[in-house]
Amino acid sequence: MPRTKGGIHTAQKRKKILKYTKGFKWDRKTKKRAAMEALLHAWTHAYRGRKQKKRDFRALWNVRINAAARESGMKYSVLINKLKKADILLDRKILADLALNNPKIFAKIIEKVK
Repeated sequence: MPRTKGGIHTAQKRKKILKYTKGFKWDRKTKKRAAMEALLHAWTHAYRGRKQKKRDFRALWNVRINAAARESGMKYSVLINKLKKADILLDRKILADLALNNPKIFAKIIEKVK
């Protein structure tokens, strides 16, 4: 029986992998084995980065809220505590946006919880 080498299926698999490595440097964009290893690392970092992004944004929002709250003479932790006790259901993303773009509305919120 003659030997079959895979031909079209192997080429299709290689083409699929190399499609993802467009823009990589050196052999990682042209050689299947190097490309596969580079992709495994890249996808791992991408997955971890999506989780890290959420943490980074929450930290940024906290800093913005704290800065705006301290201008009104209140600490961040005290503000968040009073917001919860007053049943004001604004998340940190919205509060940070208000603090940055609408300081008058943010000041009204702080006056309400004082």
